[in-house]
Amino acid sequence: MGILVQKFGGTSLSTPAARERVLQHMKREIKAGHSLVVVVSAMGRRGEPYATDTLLDWISSNGDALPAREKDLLLSCGEFISATTLTSLAHSEGITATVLTGGQAGIITDHQYGNARIIEVKPDRILEELKSHQVVIVAGFQGINDIGDITTLGRGGSDTSATALGAALGADMVDIYTDVEGVLTADPRIVEDAKPLLYVSYAEISNMAHQGAKVIHPRAVEIAMQSHIPVRVRSTFGDGEGTLITHPEGVRDIQSGVVDRHVTGIAHVSNVTQITVEAEENVGKLQLQVFKAMAENGISVDFINVSPSGAVYTVFDYDSEKAIRVLQELGLKPKSLSGCAKVSVIGGGINGVPGIMARIVESLEEVNIDILQSADSNTTIWVLVKKEDMVGAVRALHTKFELHL
Repeated sequence: MGILVQKFGGTSLSTPAARERVLQHMKREIKAGHSLVVVVSAMGRRGEPYATDTLLDWISSNGDALPAREKDLLLSCGEFISATTLTSLAHSEGITATVLTGGQAGIITDHQYGNARIIEVKPDRILEELKSHQVVIVAGFQGINDIGDITTLGRGGSDTSATALGAALGADMVDIYTDVEGVLTADPRIVEDAKPLLYVSYAEISNMAHQGAKVIHPRAVEIAMQSHIPVRVRSTFGDGEGTLITHPEGVRDIQSGVVDRHVTGIAHVSNVTQITVEAEENVGKLQLQVFKAMAENGISVDFINVSPSGAVYTVFDYDSEKAIRVLQELGLKPKSLSGCAKVSVIGGGINGVPGIMARIVESLEEVNIDILQSADSNTTIWVLVKKEDMVGAVRALHTKFELHL
């Protein structure tokens, strides 16, 4: 057996019972002969003492003026506490373990404090520690830059730490443990009969993650895909195999044949605003003006449609007033529709298949939901609807494509 990377999120470490489940997963893999690298997040969620959001709230109530470099120093502490706590528990169970910070584990980043990108991973220290320890426990969500400063990797950073280390170590697998059974066909809080998926391709899960599914971060998927490292999304609180994420070729090998599945899942993102800018003349100049202005003002744009009549796109609701003001200062007359939601139909089998869009339109028409805008790619078709129609749209599409069966 080779190296296995396990990543445990905050809910997997937040209680004594949850931490006991983590130890059981570690023991099982050690018994199977794996050398273990365990990546941990900060314990719990907002309100619990060591959670990342709790630390951010602490700064907000104490001046709210901490520079980005120093904020990264603070935010890295949550993972240190998780890693050392788990190491103490491991030793109490007779497991030889040691702790490394992200930097000590060889994760080298750029200087973008708060949302650093990984430049390189040097796994030599981990490999050396595995010669004398059964487990190396790494503080996730962080690295170190070339001047020795601790940096954090942004939301989903521990997932990114895990797959980056898995790639650098040539791991057999990266297991992402969470509080759900795996990747589901839709958000179970909206669709009660959402089903766990046995497998998805990297492209499918990347699109699901980008479009609102929160089981794994898109950056982590991209690293795994580039390095051909298989990933499993598993439940900390069960013993199932979870969802395997791999290349389509790997999926076919598992199924011993062609995968006949057009649609894999339905995802959603709420609280977006649709902005329409019509061109009175020189549409090319208008489009350049609009999107250059959005970029210069740090406003993220999505769901972009350009045509001879102008441009239509979306921004998050919290950026909408700023976006409108910027456009008006350019002498433009934008129209906006706030309180929208983006619903995505995702599947590796969509490309080139006639009738998918017709079924989408039919399913929404049957429940009297208007489509405000649409777009598509090889693996995803997006529709924009009013926020109050989002739940109905997700449920209707999930049923239309028989994802509950």
